[in-house]
Amino acid sequence: MLCATSRLLAARAASALPAHPRGRGPVPRSRRRELHFPGHPELPPGDLLAGRFAGPSVSTGRRAILRRGRMPPAAGGGLAGSELRPRRGRCGSQAARAAGRDVATETATARSPKRPAPPSSRRFEAAGRWALLALVTLTSFATRFHRLDQPPHICWDETHFGKMGSYYINRTFFFDVHPPLGKMLIGLAGYLSGYDGTFLFQKPGDNYEHHSYMGMRGFCAFLGSMLIPLAYLTVLELSRSLPAALLTAALLTFDTGCLTLSQYILLDPILMFFIMAAMLSMVKYNSCANRPFSAPWWFWLSLTGVNLAGALGVKFVGLFIILQVGWNTLSDLWHLFGDLSLSMVTLGKHLTARILCLIVLPLALYIATYAVHFMVLNKSGPGDGFFSSAFQARLSGNNLHNASIPEHLAYGSVITVKNLRMAIGYLHSHRHFYPEGVGARQQQVTTYLHKDYNNLWIIKKHNSNSDPLDPSHPVEFVRHGDIIRLEHKETSRNLHSHYHEAPLTRKHYQVTGYGINGSGDSNDFWRIEVINRKFGNRIKVLRSRIRLIHLVTGCVLGSSGKVLPKWGWEQLEVTCTPYLKETLSSIWNVEDHINPKLPNISLEVLQPSFPEIMLESHLVMIRGNNGLKPKDNEFTSKPWHWPINFQGLRFSGVNDTDFRVYLLGNPVIWWLNLLSIALYVLSASIFAVAVQRGVHLPVKVEGLSQVLLRGGGQLLFGWMMHYFPFFLMGRVLYFHHYFPAMLFSSMLTGLLWDTLLRLCAWSLASYPLARCVHVLGILTLLLGTAYSFYLFHPLAYGMVGPLAQDPRSPMAGLRWLESWDF
Repeated sequence: MLCATSRLLAARAASALPAHPRGRGPVPRSRRRELHFPGHPELPPGDLLAGRFAGPSVSTGRRAILRRGRMPPAAGGGLAGSELRPRRGRCGSQAARAAGRDVATETATARSPKRPAPPSSRRFEAAGRWALLALVTLTSFATRFHRLDQPPHICWDETHFGKMGSYYINRTFFFDVHPPLGKMLIGLAGYLSGYDGTFLFQKPGDNYEHHSYMGMRGFCAFLGSMLIPLAYLTVLELSRSLPAALLTAALLTFDTGCLTLSQYILLDPILMFFIMAAMLSMVKYNSCANRPFSAPWWFWLSLTGVNLAGALGVKFVGLFIILQVGWNTLSDLWHLFGDLSLSMVTLGKHLTARILCLIVLPLALYIATYAVHFMVLNKSGPGDGFFSSAFQARLSGNNLHNASIPEHLAYGSVITVKNLRMAIGYLHSHRHFYPEGVGARQQQVTTYLHKDYNNLWIIKKHNSNSDPLDPSHPVEFVRHGDIIRLEHKETSRNLHSHYHEAPLTRKHYQVTGYGINGSGDSNDFWRIEVINRKFGNRIKVLRSRIRLIHLVTGCVLGSSGKVLPKWGWEQLEVTCTPYLKETLSSIWNVEDHINPKLPNISLEVLQPSFPEIMLESHLVMIRGNNGLKPKDNEFTSKPWHWPINFQGLRFSGVNDTDFRVYLLGNPVIWWLNLLSIALYVLSASIFAVAVQRGVHLPVKVEGLSQVLLRGGGQLLFGWMMHYFPFFLMGRVLYFHHYFPAMLFSSMLTGLLWDTLLRLCAWSLASYPLARCVHVLGILTLLLGTAYSFYLFHPLAYGMVGPLAQDPRSPMAGLRWLESWDF
């Protein structure tokens, strides 16, 4: 009886029309959609139910209605929803299922009679959206290309990346700590715009004169301009809210820091373009989750992989967006794995598609970038010395290119010995002695970066003074484990070590040149060991990695990399270290090799393969990154300085007569972003706790909370991934490293304030007032950012005249922090 009664009450409540919210009878058809739609107010119900929005699904909305226990009352009265709550037991479960089915039916019925908008209205709405996107894009390009030719001289790091673009045009090999894609694109832009690669890019402040530099600046400005529409579309996809997307676009358009970075020949706008493109592609690919393996799904998934390769190919910090996409992909696959309706074959297809598009494709494009890089840069240049001798043999113009030398080392050979650590150079000696008080007063031994006759050594047996080159003596090859002497060819003194302390490095032993005409003592004896013994016991030029171990003290010959004082001609210190760790500073290879008794071979056969070149170049870049030092008169910074906009960077000019450009974020925008991060953490925590505890949220609040948690969560995670890793880095850091993270904080600010204003509007009883609260709030933020840009725009577009410390300066009242040096 109870079961039948419950079913009857549920059917009666479900079949009735919903009451007017003010108790005035049935709700008009035009208002039913608003009452029953649990998502975002900007999103059509069809989009929500189709899964094209990160909001609650139909089942989620149904569960929310059942949790609240509110069934729509019958027309003219009837039982309240609380009286229809299902009871425990068999009867209760049946009533709950019946009520759930009827509620879903009623919701669909309430929406179905509404006629779709006429085609002209839909076309007008779509045209409006496209017009707004065009306006955002046009404003972005106008701000970035305004006064792009000013100043007509080198600013800040243009001296590096402009010069590297010239190297690509001239096909001259160089070394940089970043992957090559960004510099290749800069060089290509310069070449296509008529730049001939002849400008020297010596130092900041040098005038470009007649040289064409606008093509390279214009290319960087174009990619910097594209950041705004990319961010706009990303926030629009995450929130389905035009005001949120428009606010995000305004924050990035009116930020003086993003504007400054976009106007010069730098890697930052190229890197940020690929990061934002990868983020938009990932969000678009997520929105196609309800249509897996469709053409749009494949397109956005593949485009995500392409943009990941681009980000990593510009700078290694592109790894952060790869980690974010990787985490999103793992989360996606985990949810698919929990969908029991999917077969294992389908899961395998999903996994394979992601491996192909997000791993194989980016890796192939990244490797292809290096293939082009090595193919274009085939001439000897300033980067030769950073790489191994075998690598140098492939560069046209290098003395090892197309050379023919004996393959294996033999006694009597004249050789040069090169250290494998980057920028250390060749084992070197000269006729100058160590000064008084610096160990034993014997001949100096150093390392020297350049080719020189003082780099030549003769390899001899330790216990024989006979001439190995005597035609009557058979050729005897040097083998792993042999005890040898190295005699300096120019001075005839032996490589020597003893227990005296090294000149600069404590607890290391001094290395000197000792003896007369090759005659010395037992401290001249060294045991030669081969690290990579795959070539057998013989020592192979270019390829064998060797160590020289002092026979008496047991120390290992190496270079500390420290620069000697003027008495050492500012060359690098050579020591003998008692610590036998296999570090690159204690590993050497034989480069030049002269022995008339041995047949010569072409060094082409010893050139490294492409995988070896790739591995070596990455090792050199990583070591170079870790060894970066600040430039003269340049302010470094710490990661905690960045979000608070503590200190900027001087791009150009130092006094009141110079054209001054100062990299500093718009303080109104940056401090709003910082406040928004704190507000987001607080509000998202409250909503997350409420959802987890099963709190009954109003329908519209529940939809907005999903926007905040899911869309905002993606952006907060992106900010964290592009900011916090810098705290773990040991290299020198600069203010501009924060700007990729700043993009995510600005997008989070746009989404957060739109959502908070909608929540404020919802909490008000009067609908017109609610509408005004939201509109006025967005307009206030837009006008505030625009006005702050008006105040601070001289920082980006350039200033001439009194410095900010001078009361007569137009920027005097805007120096809000003492650390701002403009």
